[in-house]
Amino acid sequence: MTTEIKAPVFPESVAEGSVATWHKKPGEAVSRDELLVDIETDKVVLEVVAPADGVIEKILKEEGDTVLSGEIIGQFKEGAKGAAAPAEKAKSEAPAAKAMVEEAPAAAKSGDVVLSPAARRLAEENSLDVSRIEASGKDGRVTKEDVLAFMKDQSPAVEGKPAPAAESNMPRLDLPGQGREEKRVPMTRLRASIARRLVEAQQNAAMLTTFNEVNMKPVMDLRKQYKDAFEKKHGVKMGFMGFFVKAAVEALKRFPAVNASIDGNDMVYHGYQDVGVAVSTGRGLVVPVLRDVDAMSLADIEKTIGDFGAKARDGKLSIEDMTGGTFTISNGGVFGSLMSTPILNPPQTAILGMHKIQERPMAVNGQVVVLPMMYLAVSYDHRMIDGKEAVQFLVTIKELLEDPARILLDV
Repeated sequence: MTTEIKAPVFPESVAEGSVATWHKKPGEAVSRDELLVDIETDKVVLEVVAPADGVIEKILKEEGDTVLSGEIIGQFKEGAKGAAAPAEKAKSEAPAAKAMVEEAPAAAKSGDVVLSPAARRLAEENSLDVSRIEASGKDGRVTKEDVLAFMKDQSPAVEGKPAPAAESNMPRLDLPGQGREEKRVPMTRLRASIARRLVEAQQNAAMLTTFNEVNMKPVMDLRKQYKDAFEKKHGVKMGFMGFFVKAAVEALKRFPAVNASIDGNDMVYHGYQDVGVAVSTGRGLVVPVLRDVDAMSLADIEKTIGDFGAKARDGKLSIEDMTGGTFTISNGGVFGSLMSTPILNPPQTAILGMHKIQERPMAVNGQVVVLPMMYLAVSYDHRMIDGKEAVQFLVTIKELLEDPARILLDV
């Protein structure tokens, strides 16, 4: 029985997508729910899986082709045995394969690493050397969990300190060092959308940035005192982001204009706080949104951010995860940034930039004291927010972080 392979039904905000990667070739056997093709939109990557056991008969849309919502991109035949995996053929070829291994053991040892589709995609997005990943799957297959464990081992052990210089998200060129060769690589749909939105934000808003600095010692002391008990009770580590989100929400309630947006000639004031947290992935910057943060506990915030991070690495974020938002927080400090001017995330009117924690000599009561300091930046749309409000908003965040008890006491 032949069925049609269709592109997923896109949300109303997505007009079209493009075929990113076909993971199977025509005639290749696939199992039910095995990944067939990735469809990339300007917001997320959507997966199309096999409806049953069978083979791909025909591919109608090649990689890079534009597809519409629900458009037919290929044909699938259920129950058919592909050229790659019939059991009878495997049995008949087993003696010959055994003889080849005995005659050429070196060739057998140097064969390609076998990865599951999800593991291969994750490794490609993060430019990982798959030969260094220890396999735990059946028949020596590298699973997605193996890749995640390898990435965790490579990540910095101490939270709050910048990660080592990471490889760029740009593709490897693999060009000789002596020549003047060039390689032209088209932008992905997601990166092109990011580029367009960033340019629009700077062209359409009267963007201005104000800076301040915060003494992180009170938060770090509180975290050091309670992090073990916090993790034991809630099953999640106490990070810095939760404190910043809670402080930002309290400041947003005091300065509603910072939580507003502009729609034509109207100013829309939101009676809720949905905070987007910028996450860097191999495909580009994405901003999943925490909903109704005012009703969330510190543990809820940390758990949700952790879930978003895992989904972003695996390419599992949905459009619903990234839709909306009234305010955004971007943390360039994890990459070592000391200071930056973040760009607005339209139609929002403000964005908070966190940076690297660095010890600096500070004057305290006439004495020089070395303290862990962080520069904070708030970029805002001057059409909606006056300078006075923006500065007071940032000072409020600073005061709340330097005395975390004020968040609980609402003072």
